[in-house]
Amino acid sequence: MLCADHSWQEWGGDLMSIIEDLTGNILETRFESFDNETVEHAKNRVLDVVGCLLGGANDPASRMILDLVKKWGGVEESTILVHGGKVPAQNAALANSIMARSLDFDPVEPYIEGMRTPGHVSGTTVPTALAVAEQSAASGREFLTALILGDDIASRLVAASGFAFNLGWDNSGTVNIFGAAAIAGRLKGLNERQLRNAFGIALNQMAGTYQNFFDGTHCFKLPIALSARAGIFSAELASQGFTGVKDPLLSRHGYFALYCRNPNPEILTRDLGKKFYADCTFKPYPTCRSTHSSIDCTLQLVQTHDIKPEDIDEIIINVTPATLDMFVGQPFEIRDVPQADAVLSLRYTVASVLLRKSVRMEHFTEEFIRDPRVLSLIRKIKLAATMPPEGALAAAVEVKMKDGREFSAREDIPRGDTIDNPLTKEELREKYRANVTYSGAVAEENAEKALAMIERLEEVGDIAELISVVIRPD
Repeated sequence: MLCADHSWQEWGGDLMSIIEDLTGNILETRFESFDNETVEHAKNRVLDVVGCLLGGANDPASRMILDLVKKWGGVEESTILVHGGKVPAQNAALANSIMARSLDFDPVEPYIEGMRTPGHVSGTTVPTALAVAEQSAASGREFLTALILGDDIASRLVAASGFAFNLGWDNSGTVNIFGAAAIAGRLKGLNERQLRNAFGIALNQMAGTYQNFFDGTHCFKLPIALSARAGIFSAELASQGFTGVKDPLLSRHGYFALYCRNPNPEILTRDLGKKFYADCTFKPYPTCRSTHSSIDCTLQLVQTHDIKPEDIDEIIINVTPATLDMFVGQPFEIRDVPQADAVLSLRYTVASVLLRKSVRMEHFTEEFIRDPRVLSLIRKIKLAATMPPEGALAAAVEVKMKDGREFSAREDIPRGDTIDNPLTKEELREKYRANVTYSGAVAEENAEKALAMIERLEEVGDIAELISVVIRPD
């Protein structure tokens, strides 16, 4: 483990080649290097992100970004999905990434060496790969190769960072940029020197604060999209000969020194080119992952017992101290962006399940959020930091009834975790279709064509074939 105030000279010569190893791996790895499981997992991530993008296509935040991007205009390189129209690739990736992130439903949690790490990588990397692959007329195999490699470097960086929420920065606005730059660099045919420069340029564009989540603003959706745009811009600028920081990771004022407390850079190259890491969780609910164990518990209770909301006396949500200290543990308040307030709240999500016996995307629209019945239940909720700190996402929910009955349930690893509590392939398809139905953004027939194409993506000759079926006709 390394201290953030050390320079790379003090860390040892064996670490000086990390950036060369990473760039070489990104540019030299071929599709044939991936086993079937790696490819299938990548296609699942594409399916999930495209579904989330379709679901979030009409979200107010998506509309705001869309209006700006169309107003900017520019060279017609890549398509704004659903809404149509071509714009510069970096701006298409920006708009598409915002749509994918809008409902907080995108994949999360890279899993590396037995460790789950907080992260939202795919919401950046998939829209980036779609935009640049279209611009480059890349095949499905080329698209998947770049995506897997971009996901891998971003995920390795998440794990190597020693990330913790109390650092205050949103890692979707930092490590994701490297993933996006890797994808763009690979698809654009950069050489090793240019790709290294792209990473050095990317270092200068990192941003993102967790205050966005505490304040419940539209900005919680922004860093993941800014990373997509910045990664493409970095690769394009490097292709013109623009130079960047020579070692953007390990130099005295590089990524690890600026953003990390106890980094472990050795993770970056361990089994490099042999194992390919990525987000490992597909969310079953359109809410912050830190609410999912509590949701699972509450669903179990309402499906097992006859719990009438009007008969509830008290609700106790037990979580870890770290979860209680997060934005999800704040008192519930409806502010400027009610959807953000709801999806980022333990109190709202549990109360909504107790009232509605399910979790649906429309439950996070303003009409449902302002329902006096759910607000009444929220007032009966107490949060307690009683779960073991090492439990991370563990939670337990207790419901005490006015007649003296008490019900409780506990969940240590919520549904959606590919390793320990996975969704089935059919559940992933159902989630995709639910997104399509919710927004009505594209015809169901076209959505089914896209689904079928994604599931055989390595056979697609030009990624534009996929793009063409996820555009709403004028």
